[in-house]
Parts: sequence; structure tokens; C-alpha cells
Amino acid sequence: MDRSADSRAESRDELQAVPSLTFPIHMSRAADLVSVLETAESLVIVCHDNPDPDCLASALALEAIALEQGVETVTIAYGGEISHQQNRAFVNMLDIALRTIEETEIDAVDCIAFVDHSQPGETTELSERVEPDIVVDHHPGEAVGARFEDIRSRYGATATLFVEYLEELDVELTSRLASALLFALHRERLDFVRDPTRREYEAALTVYPDADLETLEQLYGSAFSPGTLDAIGRAIASRTRRGSSLVASAGATAETDALPQAADYLLNLEGVDTVFVYGIVGDSIRLSARSIDPRIHIGRTLNDGFGELGSVGGHHDMAGGRIELGLFADDADDSEVLLEFAGDRLTRRFFDAVNLNDGR
Repeated sequence: MDRSADSRAESRDELQAVPSLTFPIHMSRAADLVSVLETAESLVIVCHDNPDPDCLASALALEAIALEQGVETVTIAYGGEISHQQNRAFVNMLDIALRTIEETEIDAVDCIAFVDHSQPGETTELSERVEPDIVVDHHPGEAVGARFEDIRSRYGATATLFVEYLEELDVELTSRLASALLFALHRERLDFVRDPTRREYEAALTVYPDADLETLEQLYGSAFSPGTLDAIGRAIASRTRRGSSLVASAGATAETDALPQAADYLLNLEGVDTVFVYGIVGDSIRLSARSIDPRIHIGRTLNDGFGELGSVGGHHDMAGGRIELGLFADDADDSEVLLEFAGDRLTRRFFDAVNLNDGR
């Protein structure tokens, strides 16, 4: 979308004229980030597996900061798949250059950064032996001893932290980068209805004047793949409800992101405030959960129910995880039998975790 320079200047002036929207600046953190980057000639930015817009936009922002500091080579790497239709459109429309972790020579670079995740080996197929030099995240997590580490779980998006850095370092906010950050802020907080903090609003207002709204409109109109619709349909048909909580199976699917999409959709059911969806993706059982019940921290709930079985975690309102099939992977072709075997146990464990296995 073309917008005149006068119109952009007016938008910025309007935003700057509102005192309550003054953006919080953390000079020391931005300066510390620069001190790590300016000693590097090459940087690999590692996204978590199946990266979402918050992760990808954060990677783009760190790339812009690194290039501004003279880093010669910047690579954005990811594991898993980009299967959500909006995420695929996000990568294509914004022309984001990505490499898989398998294609990336991690050992040959000067600096490794984790964005939107922090714990080595937990949410990325990258070996847990690989220690990052830079970590920027908004998910709860323990310190990992990186040279630069900024983990702020009170923030609603990792993109928010990068908007702060960009502001402080006076890095040019291109239309491409602004569009990526604005879309990420919207999606991470479900269009600002899923517990955004004030900082997400401020970050969105900061990048809005430079964003291409036509691009964002096209991203929101991205079509569902047939596989995603099939998985959501299976989840709707298989749902089991107890009280205001619901469990559903998305079956076997190649669309990893179909599970959180099914969970979001089922959360719209009248009287339901907590949803747990599971399905088989490749050699593992994937889990996705959502809750708008203030009494439930869904990340802790999944950890209580499934932490001993696999890798799980998340926030109070959204969480996910995976359980490796292990010895059962050879039988993954017979997904119906596997899901019947695992489904009852997964359902029981989840309802146990939310104290609903007495049939209430």
C-alpha cells in the first residue's frame, strides 16, 4: 500500500502527541545486545520449531539490528514445519529467507541467538549441547547463561521487546519489518483480546505508521488448507466435554498448526472455557491447549498432566507440547488404533489435571 510521506509524518506526530503512549526504553539492554553483536562477523538466529509470526518477526528485527551493527552474515534457521496457512503466507509475502536447522552450519558461526524461546533442546530440534550467545523471549524460563539474555514473561510478545530495541537503537523501521511486527503483535495476543499488556498496544502504535495495511489484510485472509480443515473437523466431531472443559482429537495430520487452530475454534463453544486438543503428527503426539478460565494456568496444567511423558509448557492461557511415540512409532501408520490406545489416557490425564475426572 502506498502512503504519502505527509500522511506518515502526520500519523507519527499524532502518536507522539499523546503523553500516555510514550514508549518505555531500556537503554542498557539494547546497548548490551549491541555489545555482543558488534564483535560477531556471522550470526545464526534460531527460531523455535514450527515458528509463528511472533518468532519470525522477532528474527527479522534481530537481523535488522545485526546488519546495522556490521554483522556480515545473518541466517534465520528453524526446525519442524511452517504449516499454519497464515504463517506460510507470512513467510512468502514478506519474503523471509529461512534455512532449516539441518541446512545450517551452526558450528561455523560466531554468534547464536534464540528468539521467542530460551531453553536449549526443549522447543527446537537443535541439540541441547548448543548454547546460545543471545536469548530474547517472553515465555517463562530459567536463565541459561547467555552473554545477552532478556527474558520478560510479563510481556505479551517477544516482538514487543524488539520494538523497544529498534526504538532505542534508531534502526530504520522499513514497511516490511513494521508489517511483520504489527501482524505478530496481533496474532500473538489474538487481535488484542487475549490478555495483552499495555506494552503490546504501545508497540503496535509505534510500528503502525510504517506498516503496509493491505499486506496485513491479505495475511488475515489466508485460506485454510484442506488438511487443516479436516483436522479441525475431526476435533469437532470427537469432542468430549466435562463441565466447562473439553478434550478433542484432531486425528493424524501433517498440519501441526491445525491443533492450536482447532483449540481456538472449540474455545468459541458456548459454556466452554478450557480446551485440550491432541493428535498424531509424524512420530509424536502433539498437544495444544487454551483456557480463558482465570483459575487455570494451562501451561502448568499441561505440565502436571504430561510433563513426565514429554516436552510441554506455556502460559496461563495457551500451551502446547509433544510426546514421542517411541516404540509405537512403527505403528504410526495405524493411527486409529494408536489414537484409541492413547486417547483415553490423554483424556483422563487432562481431566485429572483440571480436577474433573469425577464426572463433574
